[in-house]
Amino acid sequence: MTSSPTAMPQNPKGTASPGLAENSWTEELRSSIDQAFGQTLERLKNLVAIPGIAWPSFERAPLERSAEAVADLLREAGLGNVQILGCDKPDGTPGGPAVVASRPAAKGKPTILLYAHHDVQPTGDERLWETEPFQAVEKDGRLYGRGAADDKAGIMAHIAAYAAVSEVLGSTFGLGVTFFFEGEEEAGSPTFRSFLEANRELLRADVIVVADSSNWKVGIPALTTSLRGLVDGTIGVQVLEHAVHSGMYGGPVLDAPTLLSRLIATLHDDEGNVAIEGLVAKDTATVELPEADYRADASVLDGVRLAGSGSIASRLWTKPALSIIGFDAPSVEAASNTLLPTARAKFSLRLAPGQNPGGAMDAVRRHVEANAPFGAKVMFTPGESGNPFQTDTSSPAASVAMWALGEAWGVPAVETGIGGSIPFIADLTEMYPDVQILVTGVEDPDSRAHSANESLHLGDFRKAILAEALLLARINAEGL
Repeated sequence: MTSSPTAMPQNPKGTASPGLAENSWTEELRSSIDQAFGQTLERLKNLVAIPGIAWPSFERAPLERSAEAVADLLREAGLGNVQILGCDKPDGTPGGPAVVASRPAAKGKPTILLYAHHDVQPTGDERLWETEPFQAVEKDGRLYGRGAADDKAGIMAHIAAYAAVSEVLGSTFGLGVTFFFEGEEEAGSPTFRSFLEANRELLRADVIVVADSSNWKVGIPALTTSLRGLVDGTIGVQVLEHAVHSGMYGGPVLDAPTLLSRLIATLHDDEGNVAIEGLVAKDTATVELPEADYRADASVLDGVRLAGSGSIASRLWTKPALSIIGFDAPSVEAASNTLLPTARAKFSLRLAPGQNPGGAMDAVRRHVEANAPFGAKVMFTPGESGNPFQTDTSSPAASVAMWALGEAWGVPAVETGIGGSIPFIADLTEMYPDVQILVTGVEDPDSRAHSANESLHLGDFRKAILAEALLLARINAEGL
């Protein structure tokens, strides 16, 4: 993402109202949300105060308190069948507590599932925070605190939008609504698939709104229409049976770290494009991302040339990206004068939408085996994988979402991609192949999710609530 895009899509979707803008619902929903916003904000602050972290190394009690607090909010919103559910991990330990609540659809009405997660990232080095991480603080139009943006604001956007629509539409509100607030997303959703399988019918819906993404910038809303997939694993080389003296034997044979470095160098061409044959790569991004903005957002040092070809947005969203994220080698302090027999590195390959992860893993394996330097023995160990995602932007739900975002912000919404992955979305599409999935969010490029001083822009938060309320109201009125 960037903080200051300079160009928009040539034909932004959703700029023309299909009729609901003239309806009094729009202003009534806005009024209802505005009147309740102070209470919504206080509830968000109370959630931020609970340090619910799903990582195994952290105490579980706060995570359970977080789930209970979210369940109480759903009950206050009028839901009567609120449940806290979970599945065990393969090792028998409990997964994160998920909160689920629903109201049935009236005859002929679709059902929409609203997803967010209540667990948060650890704080990291608290010396880097300018405020207490678990004490929400308002400053300069933003709310600071761990989880203020990612993703407790997503929870409150769902609940506040639902409350406003319920109040304004009253008995005419027949849309089925299911709330699914996960409790282990920041820990990698280890039981997500088994949870879906155990609760397939409970979570079945026609539309799923995943409120865990970002807008284009403050003041410009976005629908996230693509996510990259992921495969990772390790690459190793071996050249000797055991370590030998570098003085007595060095020269005729190269050490394993040197040969592994040469192998790693083959993974990119001279421009910095991923050089592995068989990977999907497209230069199709419709939003321009200026180089200066990318360099600033990514903290690129002056003089460092950017890698790859095509638009920067496409390099981030619709092309593969390969990084070496770990390297097994002795530390400089512990180094001795020996030729090392083996070396190993971990790679992380982000996949463009349309790429099959199994095919990508095989492509990496073929590449490293075909490029073994100096005949070294190459070891390849596959790791985790996750599918990419691409929204069907022609779907009825996507069209309504683009309209609702534009109506709430007062400017056309843009379609953006994200270079990262949300692997559980692949599980949703596999479990419910006919569902329409919308990835929205309340964050912006300055939110610093996962970092110190995480924050939420309060003006855009209010607009995000209105956009979702408009989405619910129009689907309720017109169906899909």
